[in-house]
Parts: sequence; C-alpha cells; structure tokens
Amino acid sequence: MDSDERVAAVLRSTTTGAAETAPAEPAENTEQRAGVARNVEALGQTNPVQSESNIYCLTIIGQVEGHVVLPPQNKTTKYEHLIPQLVAVEQNEAIEGLLLVLNTVGGDVEAGLAIAEMISSVSKPTVSIVLGGGHSIGVPIAVSADYSFIAETASMTIHPIRLTGMVIGVPQSFEYLERMQERVTRFVVEHSNISEDVFRKLMLNTGEMARDIGTTVVGRDAVKYGLIDEVGGLGQAMAKLHQMIDMRKSVRTETGKDALQ
Repeated sequence: MDSDERVAAVLRSTTTGAAETAPAEPAENTEQRAGVARNVEALGQTNPVQSESNIYCLTIIGQVEGHVVLPPQNKTTKYEHLIPQLVAVEQNEAIEGLLLVLNTVGGDVEAGLAIAEMISSVSKPTVSIVLGGGHSIGVPIAVSADYSFIAETASMTIHPIRLTGMVIGVPQSFEYLERMQERVTRFVVEHSNISEDVFRKLMLNTGEMARDIGTTVVGRDAVKYGLIDEVGGLGQAMAKLHQMIDMRKSVRTETGKDALQ
C-alpha cells in the first residue's frame, strides 16, 4: 500500500469513527429549528420577540367567521379560536390584563356578539384599540372592553344588520331582524357613552353612503359621539391598561386589609 492509499484509509477510518461516536442531536434543538421554520412561514421572520408579560394581546382582524366557513382567500378571525383564549385569560393568574387590537370589517353577528359578551365578562382589566377599522359587528366588540381607544385615522361603520341567503318574505323575518338589531343596539349603548337615539340616527342615516344605510365615523368623531373613550395609539392603550392593573391591585390590597381588620 503506497502513501496515498494509507492516508485515504486513515481519513476513512477517522470519519467513520466520528460518525459512530457523535452524540445524537437533542430533541429540543430539532423542535426549535422546526419552530423557527414555522415562524418564517407564518410570520415572515425567524423568531418573534418573546418576553414574559402580564398582559395578553388578542387580535381581531379581517372578517369575523361564524358558523359558516369563509373562502380561503378571506382573512378571518374564527370565534371558536378566540373563546378558549379568553377562558385562559380569565383562568391564568399570571395574566393581569387584556389588550384587544381590532382591524376588522365585521362579519357574523352572533359570533361577534359572543366574542363581545365574553370580553365584557372578563374580570380583569381590558382595553381595546381600533386600528384601521372596526366596522359593523366590530363596533360592539370594540366597546366591550373596560376602556377603548381609536387611532386618529381609524374608522367605524355603523349600519343595520342584514341577512344573506334565502329570505322568506313574511312578517316574522322582519321581526327577527328587528330583534337581532335590538340586541346589537342594546349592547353598544350599555357598554359605551353613546345614547340609543344617537346610535339609531347614525345607523339609519341615508345621506352618507352611496350603496348602504348608515354612517362611517372617523377617529375623533367616534369619541365625540361617545362610542369610543379616547383617541390614541398603542402607547396610550398600554399605559391605560397598566394604570387599570395597578388600580385593581391596590383595591384588592385594601380589601384584604379590611378583611383582616
């Protein structure tokens, strides 16, 4: 065997031995790489910023999907995904507040009301912020929080509910529509500072939209009508939520002191 053959044999034996003795890659590293790949596919970035927080952020975007699955090209928020998250927020003691971010065109009325009722019944401080738009059934969702913000350029469309599909032309159909509309109106009036007369006037306005009935309010107009509490962005919403969390802590501390006395 010449020198070249001996060198090649040594290299082969070294490589084979290293492969046989190399430790198996930990399972968590494999899972971590798979998680990064999923983030790239879903979020367009390698890894989102992660930190421990006492605030849970819930987003409602696109169209609120109800009992009927919408076409795949529609960007949707599924209410069956949100409800378990709201239950977790209420149950998890590490979460002290809920930040609700909206940019929605509306959607299913009953699904939207279900989400709004769940948010309004959370015992922890909740703050909502409307970015871009909070239209149609997005209005009761936006006002369901303890305190609401709207961006300067964001808008909210208030209009009567409507039905899709086959409608039977009998009085009962119109009575059903009226009762459904009453549910939405009552919820908005009870969870905001707008009066029922003003809300109905905006909802039934015929002089603003070319192909619909209703009114689109932008930024400060939503605050002026009493629909939203304040004009602001993310910084103001976070500051308000932290303030409400601190107030809740102080009240619970005082209550505990009184109980001990």
